[in-house]
Amino acid sequence: MPFCLKRLFATALALLLGACAAPPQQPQGIAVPLGDTAKVTALFSYPNCLDQCPTPKPTLEATVAHWLNLSVIRDGYSTAQVAVSTQGGQVIANITNVPPDYGNTITRFLATGAVGLQDATELQQAGQWRSDWYFFLPLGFAMRNNPSVQLLHFPPDTVMTQTQDYLKAATTRRWASLLVTNGVPQGTTDPYQTIVDIAPIAAPASAGQQLEGVYDDFSDYTVSLLQQWTAGADGSVRPLVAFGSPARQWLAQQYQLQPIAVLGLTRFQPVPGRTVQAIGANHPSYIWYAADPKNYGGDQQKADAVGIRVMGQDLNAACWQVTMAAQPLGDPSQALAGCQQRWPSGGTAVCTQFYTTIRNLTPEQAAQKCGSGA
Repeated sequence: MPFCLKRLFATALALLLGACAAPPQQPQGIAVPLGDTAKVTALFSYPNCLDQCPTPKPTLEATVAHWLNLSVIRDGYSTAQVAVSTQGGQVIANITNVPPDYGNTITRFLATGAVGLQDATELQQAGQWRSDWYFFLPLGFAMRNNPSVQLLHFPPDTVMTQTQDYLKAATTRRWASLLVTNGVPQGTTDPYQTIVDIAPIAAPASAGQQLEGVYDDFSDYTVSLLQQWTAGADGSVRPLVAFGSPARQWLAQQYQLQPIAVLGLTRFQPVPGRTVQAIGANHPSYIWYAADPKNYGGDQQKADAVGIRVMGQDLNAACWQVTMAAQPLGDPSQALAGCQQRWPSGGTAVCTQFYTTIRNLTPEQAAQKCGSGA
C-alpha cells in the first residue's frame, strides 16, 4: 500500500475509533436545589397518588419530576427533560433545554409554597383542619409563559389523589373547551389555565362551605403567587379571571375594590406600578348546578333558560380572557364589548352551545331547539 494511502487509512481509523470511544454529547441543563427531603415531601404533598396508583407507587423523586415536567412542557419547552435525584439528603432537579434562569422561577414558586405550608400548619395546630383536607400547591402549571391567570377557591381532591393533573378536572376541561370555542387552537389551552387557589387545600368538591373561613389565612401566600404569575417576562402584565363568588369576594376584599359581579371588570395592583386587568366569572362548574331541573321543581324549560344565560356569561368571560391574553395592553372594556357582540344574550350561537355541550344534543337537535326560541 502506498505511504499516502497508509496515512489516510490510519487517520480514518483513528477518527472512527475516537468517535466510538467519545461519550454521547449531553444537552446543556440546569441543576435546581429544591430543599431537603422533608421540605420537598411537604411542598409536593408526597405521596399524592392515593386512589389510582401505578405499581410500584411513585417515589418522591418520580413525583417531583412528574409535576415539574408538566410545568416545563406547559411553559413551552417541549424538548425539556427533567431528572430528580436525592444527594446527601437534598433533592435536586436537573432540567435540560430550558433557559438558564428557569431555576429562579421554580425557586420563587417553592418559596411562596413554603409560606402557604406554614399557614396550613398553623391551621392544623389550631384544630381547624379537617381529616379529608390535603395541603396541595398548584403544581404542574405554566409558571413563566402563561398568557393569563385564573383565580379559583380550592382544587378538588381528585386532581391530587387520582388524575395527578389539575387540568384533567371536569372544571378545567370545560373551560378549556370554551377557550377553544373562542379561538385558542385545540391542544394549546393549558398555558392559559395557570391557576391560583385562594386556599391551597385539596378537598372534596362539596367542601366549599367548610373552607369559607380559611381563605384569608392564606392571603400572603396568594398575593405572592399573583405577583409572580401575573408578571410577563417581557414586562407585560397577564390578565386574570376570577371564578366563582369566593374568589371574586377575596380579590375585592384584598385589594379594596368594588364588589365584582359576573362579567364585571376591575383592576388591581399585586405590586405597586403593575396593574392587572381582571374580570369576574362564574365558577366553570356552576352551569351544571344552574341548569339542573331539580332546582326548579323539575321545570325543564326554566332550567334550560337559566343554563343558556349562564352559558352566555361563560362564553363572554372566556372570550375576554383570550382577547386580553393576546393584547395585554388593550382596552378591557372594548374587549368585553366585542365579545358581547360575538356572543349576544339570547343569541342562537349561545343557545346552540348550551344544548350541545351541557344537554349533549346533536347540532341538528340543538338547532331545532334554538330555532324555536328556546
